[in-house]
Amino acid sequence: MTDKTAEDTAMEQAADPRRWRLLGLLGLAQFMLILDVTVVAIALPHMGADLGLGRDALTWVVSAYTLAFGGLMLLGGRMADLFGPKPVVLAGLATFTVASLATGLATSAELAIGGRVAQGVGAAMLSPAALSTVVRLFDGEERNRALGIWSALGAGGAAIGVLLGGALTAGPGWEWVFLINVPVGIVVALMLARQLPALPAWGGNARLDLVGALVVTAATGLLILGFIEAGDEGWNSSRTALLLVGGIVGYAVLGAWLRRTRHPLIDPALLSRRPVLSGTFVLFVATGLMVAVFFLGTFYLQSAAGHGPLTTGLLFLPVAAATMVGAQMGGRFIGRLGARTLGVIGLSIAAAGLVVPAFGMNTLTTVVAVSIGSAGLGTLFVVAAATALSQVEPHLAGVASGILSTFHELGASLGAAVMSGVAAASLVDGTTAGFERAYLVAAVIAALAALVAGVLIPGRPASPEIHQ
Repeated sequence: MTDKTAEDTAMEQAADPRRWRLLGLLGLAQFMLILDVTVVAIALPHMGADLGLGRDALTWVVSAYTLAFGGLMLLGGRMADLFGPKPVVLAGLATFTVASLATGLATSAELAIGGRVAQGVGAAMLSPAALSTVVRLFDGEERNRALGIWSALGAGGAAIGVLLGGALTAGPGWEWVFLINVPVGIVVALMLARQLPALPAWGGNARLDLVGALVVTAATGLLILGFIEAGDEGWNSSRTALLLVGGIVGYAVLGAWLRRTRHPLIDPALLSRRPVLSGTFVLFVATGLMVAVFFLGTFYLQSAAGHGPLTTGLLFLPVAAATMVGAQMGGRFIGRLGARTLGVIGLSIAAAGLVVPAFGMNTLTTVVAVSIGSAGLGTLFVVAAATALSQVEPHLAGVASGILSTFHELGASLGAAVMSGVAAASLVDGTTAGFERAYLVAAVIAALAALVAGVLIPGRPASPEIHQ
């Protein structure tokens, strides 16, 4: 009876006449969060000069956001399930907006990094709660279309962040990389407060698992720090090894805790479901490759090709457009082709596009090839979300969204770390050999992932056992 009631409630919410407008508002909020991962990249040199930030401090301006964002994501998703998504969305958006103001007005390294941490805390609440809302507002083929739009905004946000960062840095100044979030955040928060329905909480008598939240935050944080350290110091660094081992041990401790506590942060059975497992795998790979594309592209175009920040941002417009088109096409065709077929096609297109710069680079061929590869990657964000979330019960939508979002940040951190190591020589001397080698590695990863996806992603129809 409970399952039937949950399904009926989901169908009623799917008929909400405001659902497409709400998708636009929630998508805009998510767009800001993803944008802030890459928007600071071009602004960093100017920010460092104005605030007197050294290399380590500048690294933390980027990493502090990713660390808090990724580390707290599961807690944010679980909060959305227990308390309802609306209060968590609004609290996360308010935190992110105030933190953006503080970061834009920062006068020291401590204030800038502290502001970035607070931005990450807000993002970790907002992102999984917003995605949980989308999953509960839409159903069937409409959900696939909605996830296509959601994925296009998220994937495109990373690419547009490079363009916007260049334009703002060259124009009003690096501060507006953060300050631009303030008016947008206020307007979106006011509209959501009025229009977002108070979707039911699924907590019942359950309590928030603070021990599990602490352990998963620490474990995820250690892994992300390990990936960052690997990018800076190499995979042979003892500090890198210590951080990665600590993260793995943390997840082992989490697994033991989840099996013994009465109110676990995550239902252990959820992690073993094939759709959730395959969806997180696809998102992990897609995000890692996407960040690799931005990382390699921005450094190549500025250091080796000699373009300025604004020109580099403009050259990423085709990449952003292709990513968004790929996500939109994914939302339209996933119902017709199935997630498995679309996932293999997307990864194959990504491999075909990314391999081209490996055999010789210039501005035109690199931008065209990377745009083609990014179109394939765009479809994968839809595949990942639709696979992992389409069959998840409403009361688990928040934590499932949190799992996806956590692997999004882990993939981003690992992608940057791997590519900075492979392309290390070119990052120092501005030659193309390291970049070409890194693109080859990215293409091989995409091709191997296509083989894994063809086996791991469930075929159609989805197995009914996942509801049990």
